[in-house]
Amino acid sequence: MKKRHTAAALAAIAGAVLLGTGYLFLRPADRILHEFERRELSDRFHAEGGAAGDIDGDGTPDVVAGPYWYEGPDFGRRHTYREPLDFDPLDYSDHFIAHVHDFDEDGWEDILVIGFPGEAAFWYMNPQGGEALWDRYVAFPSVDNESAAILDFTGNGRPEMVFLSGGYLGYATYDPAQPTEPWAFHRVSERHAWGRFTHGLGAGDVDGDSLPDLLMAEGWWENPGFGSDARWEHHAVDFGRGGAQMYAYDVDRDGLNDVVTSLDAHGWGLAWFRQTSEGDFERNLIMGEEIEKNPFGVRFSQPHALKIADMDLDGLTDLVTGKRWWAHGESGDPEPNADAVLYWFRLELSEEGEASFIPYLIDDDSGVGVDVTVEDLDEDSYPDILIVNKKGAFVFRQLVHEVKASEWRAAQPTLLSDAD
Repeated sequence: MKKRHTAAALAAIAGAVLLGTGYLFLRPADRILHEFERRELSDRFHAEGGAAGDIDGDGTPDVVAGPYWYEGPDFGRRHTYREPLDFDPLDYSDHFIAHVHDFDEDGWEDILVIGFPGEAAFWYMNPQGGEALWDRYVAFPSVDNESAAILDFTGNGRPEMVFLSGGYLGYATYDPAQPTEPWAFHRVSERHAWGRFTHGLGAGDVDGDSLPDLLMAEGWWENPGFGSDARWEHHAVDFGRGGAQMYAYDVDRDGLNDVVTSLDAHGWGLAWFRQTSEGDFERNLIMGEEIEKNPFGVRFSQPHALKIADMDLDGLTDLVTGKRWWAHGESGDPEPNADAVLYWFRLELSEEGEASFIPYLIDDDSGVGVDVTVEDLDEDSYPDILIVNKKGAFVFRQLVHEVKASEWRAAQPTLLSDAD
């Protein structure tokens, strides 16, 4: 049986004094290990992404994985909200992205599902208890892009969907007074030759005006203000071939928001793009195809999902990503049968503001789907991880321990330049 490395995602919170790869001293606050406990919810392929929220109203987070939701905090009890379907891992599911929110404002959380690219998104109305299948309503008839986003884009306290439709980039809003009616689509771009399987999409404040802009592989669209009739200006930037979710935040703390993205959802590459004072973007490779170009020797293909979060609560925003296993079956894409790894990359800043992302392995037999959920599922303040993909459904609970200095050192990744 293949050994699974489930307890290797480890990091110090702050303050270690370094000399090369040796540590002069480690204070107790520095000897913190971030370990992840794996729980398998299912070994069936039901979906490519999950969600979290308080479905039963008991004050504890639950999780959604395909046609089921699982009661927190231990996720041992499963409930069916839509007709269950088992999908062949050589094929695709009808469930790519999900989100939990009370759309009809009845006090019970509902479930929004973006299905196969180009097809409809539906929301399912919580029946306020019981085991009946939930009523389903069309949110939007055709949602393109493999990494469509669901977030409070306009700042009104309600989630919107950001996606492509009919060759246009835009976002869709719903009317809480008429929640069962289809959502309204707001175009922000001219029409392009984008298709249903376009990769790479995100939202964030690129220009620092406190308004969320939109990101794609070919650049970003500047938000002129909600309610404005002004055109959203496109700024052309090469952010790669098209990866997963994209983010704008200040990686190096220089006052300018940078862009973080995977470079190719079905190939190789993870990078952050430093924004200069002239508005240009300089690419900084975090992980590439060639091992010798990766400082810690970490290398995996198909980073089809990416989330950002402060995993160790040190005030810096880290990355969570991994390999999407069998995205196109057992013979498609680079290294389809390599270990389905899941990693978090800890952001570390030098005194000069130079940014490094340190990789920590969480698991080698799960990977990611087209989405990955990173939220505090056990209410201990530390983010946990939900994975739903062709391998099944998994919760990785983060466990934090103070350990001996020798244990901490042994858990740290080794730079290739320092390896024997």
